[in-house]
Amino acid sequence: MTEQAEDSDPVLSWLEEDRLHEECGVFGIFNHPDAAALTALGLHALQHRGQEAAGIVSFDGEHFHTERRHGLVGDHFTSRPVIERLTGDMAIGHVRYSTCGDAVMRNVQPLFVDLASGGFSLCHNGNITNALTLREDLIKRGAICQSTTDTEVILHLVARSEKRQFVEKYIEALLQVEGAYALVGMTNKKLVGARDPFGIRPLVLGRLGEAWVLASETCALNIIGADFVREVENGEVVVATRDGLESHRFVPKHPARLCIFEYIYFARPDSIISGRSVYDVRKEMGRQLAREAPANADMVVPIPDSGVPAAIGYAQEAGLPFEFGIIRNHYVGRTFIEPEQQIRQLGVKLKHSANELQVKGKSIVLIDDSVVRGTTSIKIVQMMREAGAKEVHMRISSPPITHPDFYGIDTPDQDKLLAAHRTLEEMRAYIGADSLAFLSVDGVYKSMGLDGRDDDNPQFTDHCFTGEYPTRLRDREGPPAQKQLSFLAEVG
Repeated sequence: MTEQAEDSDPVLSWLEEDRLHEECGVFGIFNHPDAAALTALGLHALQHRGQEAAGIVSFDGEHFHTERRHGLVGDHFTSRPVIERLTGDMAIGHVRYSTCGDAVMRNVQPLFVDLASGGFSLCHNGNITNALTLREDLIKRGAICQSTTDTEVILHLVARSEKRQFVEKYIEALLQVEGAYALVGMTNKKLVGARDPFGIRPLVLGRLGEAWVLASETCALNIIGADFVREVENGEVVVATRDGLESHRFVPKHPARLCIFEYIYFARPDSIISGRSVYDVRKEMGRQLAREAPANADMVVPIPDSGVPAAIGYAQEAGLPFEFGIIRNHYVGRTFIEPEQQIRQLGVKLKHSANELQVKGKSIVLIDDSVVRGTTSIKIVQMMREAGAKEVHMRISSPPITHPDFYGIDTPDQDKLLAAHRTLEEMRAYIGADSLAFLSVDGVYKSMGLDGRDDDNPQFTDHCFTGEYPTRLRDREGPPAQKQLSFLAEVG
């Protein structure tokens, strides 16, 4: 396929600039005659994890087949000719969101290489925090890099390994990388999954008849009718072959530390993570928020769609009516008009509209799951006031985001995070609300049935709230930051 740059959509970029973005979703299936079609369905279920590009690689016993596209899964992988070109009974797929830079085809995954032992395709959700260091060393030793993704670094490490067996090569490569990763790979004989030593990014194992399935979330198993078997453990490599499933642990077993934002925002509400319903956890976060930060109001209004479960929980705990005071337009997309200044002034109204008759003359509690820069919050509060709301009390079902992420979430630099350098009162004044409150860090943990955060041994990766990163950030410790930006922007 010809590589070409494609500019990011200008409307989406400025509408979404105040949201967090998970960078990728992965899927793989082994030993099923409709492997490619099922992979397309799995990716469709994971579309929320990345909307910039999608790709599928299949293997038919003799040849690997690749289809990669910019845009949504449904725009490209529902076509019969595309699926018919992806022959074989094994396939892997990927949906991608990159933080910035050109959306060139060479960065769309899965990536594919020819090794001495045969073909190998790999896709990745997460971010390797020492990828730049490894890449520079590989280039010094003669490696020729074809992309700006950290995923390619893993391919080079596998290719250069002198171990005899593929799984040994793969594990040797993983032992050299740091950071967060959920990997799905495929050789001509195997489907391979792996999770980083802390289990920061999710990966689950499923079964569909005689087929093995790997996916970022259980919702991707549900859409194809597969049964959930278990989560791939932190520090584990799983290998599906014609002989069955193998498990290889490449680091000593210790408690996992999943990224807390999977529960707060990223995972689909109907997914199950570590035995917990994401939807139920988000509702409980709303209940806990109502206990910690009650408001004298007439109704609870969610900022759709992500704020809905927490708003339901808040309303139930507070004994207040739940109303859709904001209606979301789901059809703002790539074919919309260019955002000239006149259109920019309409701002958030392209995506959210006030349900004026519900909010006029009322004191309302606005519920959202997170605040990043605060620009969307300003527009929403202003919209509610223009619709006639008497008072607007803002409640956020997560703690203040004070630190950037380096594990596969698109967060701005620390100085652009609203909560990084402002007091609660300064944030309230900035967004224009009558009151503002966030869920406490302990409240997040209590919402998951725990007593609170264990400060000595945190149960989750919560660095965005606490500044405690679970791994080294080696690339940030070394060369100047400006040298790293173009590379680190293209991860996952």
